[in-house]
Amino acid sequence: MSVGKLVPLTDEQRRHFEWLEAPHLKKIIDALESVEPGSARYVGGCVRDSLLGVSPKDVDIATLLPPEKVVSVLQVAGLGAVPTGIDHGTITAIVDHQGVEVTTLRADVSTDGRRATVAFTRDWVMDAQRRDFRVNAIYLTPDGRLSDPVGGMDDIAAKQVRFIGEAEQRIREDYLRILRFFRFTARLSEGFDATGLAACAKLKDGIHRLSAERIGAETMAILSLPRAMMALEVMEKTCVLMEIWSAPAAIENVKRLKDIAPEATAPVVLAALFGVDGDGVGAKLRLSNAEKAIRTKALKGAEQISPGLGKAEIQVLIYKLGKDVFHDAIAVACARGDLEATEYKRMLSLADAWTPPEFPISGHHLLAAGVSAGPEVATLLSEVERQWIDEGYPDAARALDIVKAIVATRG
Repeated sequence: MSVGKLVPLTDEQRRHFEWLEAPHLKKIIDALESVEPGSARYVGGCVRDSLLGVSPKDVDIATLLPPEKVVSVLQVAGLGAVPTGIDHGTITAIVDHQGVEVTTLRADVSTDGRRATVAFTRDWVMDAQRRDFRVNAIYLTPDGRLSDPVGGMDDIAAKQVRFIGEAEQRIREDYLRILRFFRFTARLSEGFDATGLAACAKLKDGIHRLSAERIGAETMAILSLPRAMMALEVMEKTCVLMEIWSAPAAIENVKRLKDIAPEATAPVVLAALFGVDGDGVGAKLRLSNAEKAIRTKALKGAEQISPGLGKAEIQVLIYKLGKDVFHDAIAVACARGDLEATEYKRMLSLADAWTPPEFPISGHHLLAAGVSAGPEVATLLSEVERQWIDEGYPDAARALDIVKAIVATRG
């Protein structure tokens, strides 16, 4: 496909572009093109993924119109316009409660490896040349014609991820592209582009110039991939992984985890990858409190898992940990070799077949039984709960009997 040439989607390709008919997207395109026909095209992941037969998560629009004009035309059309990144040309259009990023064509004036100063342009090729990978620089007109200024279609066909232009230059513009190279390659390709990989290995120290939040988000995105192993093995070999966290990485644990629990979330994969040597990694990568808690609970839960646990013992763990944490704990235990896959499946089956009951007693029941308010309430409540568990989670009537018996022994 030559530069500047627009090639219609084939009938086969169009099957994966049904989102082109989405009403909220049509409203945005109509608003933009009402002042200049041909001024808007779809670009990036929505085009790339659809060409690969995958439904895109987000849709991005590139436009010739300057940001202030984008805001104006959207508002005139009665649509929302939020200047989420106006200095870099990005306006988020809000239509039917859905947000779509609309970004003015731009070229980098200067970069420092983290941020870029940009100038707006009307040149589609110049806009393409500042992007990261060739597969991410394919444009699509609203009527379904493709523009491929940098050869992204060749990489789509070959299922290859390659930097646009000179790899080292692209990386020096934004060092996050190192981690994105590993993520996109593991997601889209069967192998790594040698030139891009060499550039990433050479410039890996630049990762430290990025914010912890950006490194953390990209790392977790890699760990969530079905083929995370593909990325991690090469990241370890090139020492890129050491730039993220310096502790030894248990790559084989991730392989076992992905084999037995492919749906495991990124925090659980992180738990398997570094184990207790990863204590502190959540804080360093600025992970959310929820992500840090999942990793920590999975590891602590795994310490309580051992082969041969009986049904009653498993139920106690499920009750104490919660079913989700128990699932994560046995997955981590299996990943690090404490459980065989068959034992993991047995425990998983028992867990899935049982719903933990709700403890029917509260402090109010103890107060009603004559216990004075104070620390003793919590102490006795724990004692009642232990006996209730030992008796196999009996009904509320029996639980109240336990309360009475325990209170009676306290005089």
